[in-house]
Amino acid sequence: QVQLVESGGGSVQTGGSLRLSCAVSGYMFNNYCMAWFRQAPGKEREAIATINNDGTATYADSVKGRFTISQDNTKNTLLQMYSLESEDTAIYFCAAEVSYGGVCSHTSDRYNWWGHGTQVTVNS
Repeated sequence: QVQLVESGGGSVQTGGSLRLSCAVSGYMFNNYCMAWFRQAPGKEREAIATINNDGTATYADSVKGRFTISQDNTKNTLLQMYSLESEDTAIYFCAAEVSYGGVCSHTSDRYNWWGHGTQVTVNS
């Protein structure tokens, strides 16, 4: 059973930075995808960054050049966010799926396990 717990959210001013972390416990898989999704009020949940077991990362156009997804040696999945904008305000969720390879999906229903989310608020 995989457990995901997000941390690192908070409130910052436009242009500020935050670092989110997704702590992973439970089973380890050889092939997997980890992803960060976000959901703003009244909006659909959207993928903003993914990373697979090979370290291949993808980003939504809205965050390219500002956000970086990575993993540490304990399998935590990190999201470093720079130059935050008011449009980045959302609940941020960590998600995981077993993958057979290739670029990770940006479709939320492909992911099997989810954290409970951490709030990011960017004040203009």
